[in-house]
Amino acid sequence: MKTKMLLTTAALASVVLFSGCSKDDSTTSNPIVIPIQITTQPTVPLGGTADFAILAGSSITNTGNTSITGDIGLSPGSSVGGFPPGILVGALQINTLLSSQAKLDLTTAYNDAAGRTSTEIVTLSGNIGGLTLTPGLYKSTSSLAISSGDLTFDAKGNANAVFIIQIASTLTTTSDRKVILSGSASPSNIFWQVGSSVTFGSTSVFKGTILAMQSITFNTGATLDGRALARTGGVTMAGNTVVKQ
Repeated sequence: MKTKMLLTTAALASVVLFSGCSKDDSTTSNPIVIPIQITTQPTVPLGGTADFAILAGSSITNTGNTSITGDIGLSPGSSVGGFPPGILVGALQINTLLSSQAKLDLTTAYNDAAGRTSTEIVTLSGNIGGLTLTPGLYKSTSSLAISSGDLTFDAKGNANAVFIIQIASTLTTTSDRKVILSGSASPSNIFWQVGSSVTFGSTSVFKGTILAMQSITFNTGATLDGRALARTGGVTMAGNTVVKQ
């Protein structure tokens, strides 16, 4: 009974991780228990951004054989380079009515995600590699990294379960690290609200919709199932695969 109460307590939970963990550290020795949240978070309404795999404010740059499934949008910038050799299965929208509206809707979606509150919110800091997150609301007052292990989202069998991660500063993944889905978790129900910029390490595998204030950078071979949406900065790609989810 005590264990159940620990996992379902409605008090604010704080999870502090150690950013100095090495990539080879065993995640099974991690003693951190993520509380299970009872409060259900509704989805973040994306409006006109929903059709975009990539959306940026200043520029979109690609090198190599990047493959994008979904629309690419830019507003108010005008510089899109690297398609071809990049392959786009979708429409290219540069300062069109659709991309301009999508940028307005991105601001609305970003503010919605950033403004979510809950008595059960779980605070995270440092390196979240090796953890398993269950549905609910998570918050970092600084930067987050996925580097000491892979990160798992477990929807506990609910395909509609929503995960929202609020990050005050940067989000970084190191090379080869993965975001893993289990328990019917869906990329379309994972939202990363990032207060500055995002960097994906080479050949890393990521899931979810990124709502970034500034820029998003994909290093060589990184993949994303979801959306890369940058409000003010650019999106930079290098031989990547992005599939809108």
